[in-house]
Amino acid sequence: MIVRSFHDLDDTEFDIKTPNWRSKRIILARDKVGFSVHETTLYAGTENEFWYANHIEAVMIVEGEGTITDLGTGETHELRPGSMYLLNEHDKHVVRPRTEIRTICVFNPPVTGREVHDENGVYPLVTED
Repeated sequence: MIVRSFHDLDDTEFDIKTPNWRSKRIILARDKVGFSVHETTLYAGTENEFWYANHIEAVMIVEGEGTITDLGTGETHELRPGSMYLLNEHDKHVVRPRTEIRTICVFNPPVTGREVHDENGVYPLVTED
């Protein structure tokens, strides 16, 4: 059994901060459970373009409001607590938080924690050695 708290990750190597968002990685590939779990906060007024070409991501909105736009179709959806989205087709997308948005994210395959978004918003496929 693994028991952890997002709060225990504050200001550690598992607490990734950028000008637009902050992500705490609580379950990673090294835990060998087939997925990773993150708490990600997107800051109000930012525009966040992502494309997980190598991962499937499910996102549950816990707090905050904004929109997500599918860049392939142009379709925009409202996000609020209780909303979720699944990037089941490696969808290129933009998230625009009107307020700070806190999410719980699940990635498959799991991330290692060493990934950094490239210029296209893509995480490379990194495996545990």
